[in-house]
Amino acid sequence: MDWIKEHKLYIVAGMAAAIFFIYSSIDFQGELTEGNEELTVKNELTEEMKNEATVPEQKPLVMMADIKGAVIKPGVYEIEADDRVIDLIELAGGLTKDAEAASINFAMHVSDEMVIYVPRKGESTEGSVPLQSGQQTQDKQKINLNTAAASELETLPGIGPSKAEAIIEYRETIGLYKTIEDLKNISGIGDKTFEKLKELISVK
Repeated sequence: MDWIKEHKLYIVAGMAAAIFFIYSSIDFQGELTEGNEELTVKNELTEEMKNEATVPEQKPLVMMADIKGAVIKPGVYEIEADDRVIDLIELAGGLTKDAEAASINFAMHVSDEMVIYVPRKGESTEGSVPLQSGQQTQDKQKINLNTAAASELETLPGIGPSKAEAIIEYRETIGLYKTIEDLKNISGIGDKTFEKLKELISVK
């Protein structure tokens, strides 16, 4: 007991130091845990923002097509890619009672700037754009080598950005294409590639 009384001051100081050390350790661990949680949340938010920034907004490809003749509401309509003649007719309110339905290819794809004429019964379709796959409609859908932009040329099979630029450079330096066979003058376009393209291109 005498020893405790003599060393009372040291004992109290030691206990206070021990309590302070324990309290500081607990508080530090709490702050460290909270700090780690905040850092994790910030990292997750940053990752989400990066993902949102890198995902491009996908817009549907739309086209404009003109429909005339025996439909309820003739006019120019906005349609989406892969739409067909039947979809355009529905946008125009449907066929009139005197429409010559037998001459209509309802399943044909509609291309941008395409003109569709629906004939009436007994009407001559000469000079109009037929709905069956005649030569005039086919030419309307083909890519014109003398006027097509690079983006249009790149839709052709086997034609990438470099070949599209080469096709344009040829007509600007050598002259306009006189026949579709002139396309074989472009480096990298041989007989095999031309066979895939000849039904899809024109020079008119």
